[in-house]
Amino acid sequence: MTEQNWAGNYTYRAERIAHPRSLDELRELVLGAESVRALGSRHSFNDLADDDRLLVSTAALPSAIRIDDAASTVTVGGGVRYGDLARELQNAGWALHNLASLPHISVAGAIATATHGSGDRNGNLATGVSGLRILRADGELVELRRGDPGFDGAVVSLGALGVVTEVTIDIRPTFDVRQRLFGGLPWDAVLDRFDEVTSAAYSVSLFTDWAEDAVSLAWLKERADDRTEIGDDFFGATALTEARHMIATMDVRNTTEQLGVFGPWSERLPHFRFEFTPSNGAEIQSEYLVPRANAVAAIAAVRELGPLIAPLLQISEIRTVAADDLWLSSASGTDAVGLHFTWLRDQEGVEAILPALEAALLPLGARPHWGKLYLDVDGVVPGLYPRLDAFRDLAASFDPAGTFRNAFVTRLLG
Repeated sequence: MTEQNWAGNYTYRAERIAHPRSLDELRELVLGAESVRALGSRHSFNDLADDDRLLVSTAALPSAIRIDDAASTVTVGGGVRYGDLARELQNAGWALHNLASLPHISVAGAIATATHGSGDRNGNLATGVSGLRILRADGELVELRRGDPGFDGAVVSLGALGVVTEVTIDIRPTFDVRQRLFGGLPWDAVLDRFDEVTSAAYSVSLFTDWAEDAVSLAWLKERADDRTEIGDDFFGATALTEARHMIATMDVRNTTEQLGVFGPWSERLPHFRFEFTPSNGAEIQSEYLVPRANAVAAIAAVRELGPLIAPLLQISEIRTVAADDLWLSSASGTDAVGLHFTWLRDQEGVEAILPALEAALLPLGARPHWGKLYLDVDGVVPGLYPRLDAFRDLAASFDPAGTFRNAFVTRLLG
């Protein structure tokens, strides 16, 4: 079998990939497996979703989307993509609190890795989860609700507890958003007025290659019901009058509508349109989420590495995430600032420079995104999660035989 992830930088080792179409088929596969992992939209850039024996794709599992208006929740199959969910919710007059930049990712995979959008007051996608149904290795379907013992450990679970078959998520009334772009944001403004810059809109993203004299692009998403008074100057950056892709060589038609045109949250919170593939996948991604208190120091440290990073970089994004209480969330216990790197698809070259990048960021408490490429050559990442021992116990209670414990989970939990 020669199956690869979305980006083409990782080839799965598993002997086969099964595509169950029902819960009964999934249960039969899991019960008969010595080891197994769930596989979603294949947007991980490392071996997180891999296994030596069997992968079970969630793409063909039941995908019903059930809205509970009275409870303000939606229950959805774990393999459903966020873009499909967002359309259904918008059509019914509802919304999620945030979306990631790419709407093509699966719900269960995104929450299991604490994938996020941006915004000082916005938690990652996992923070909206209020319920889970998990198929364990013994075939039992376990239901957990917010407030249950172990729930805060089960949401961002890295697939270590079982296969998440359904997720219940908080929803809110729909809202409109507009996107405005500003070019040439001075680094002094970013470093000296960081809190003002990132709090200026519902969501703020800053794009750079780290070697330039100013941040090339500030991307603001403003809610119609919470507009700020931002004119044509944004801390020294100039409002753009033409739409832009964050990567200059890419087709702007792949991005969601910009230039201040209001539209539904489902079509503005992601950077990329659901109906288009944003690129050909020829990339590698890394991301490190730094405690907000250390953000300015982290940004300054990465700028020092600009000449090393820039030749392998397509673009980098700086964005913010609100703190939460989920045990393995990259924002657990702290507001966080994500430093995201979209690399050229040069595995050897990227892995050669990651030790220098991690030497600068990990001592500042930076937590790597679970689904992106990172190395952690000194094994410091487990120590960045105070509730890791509790998660280890939770995983053992759900999966005592280690059926879902692959190489990635073993490296983390020991």
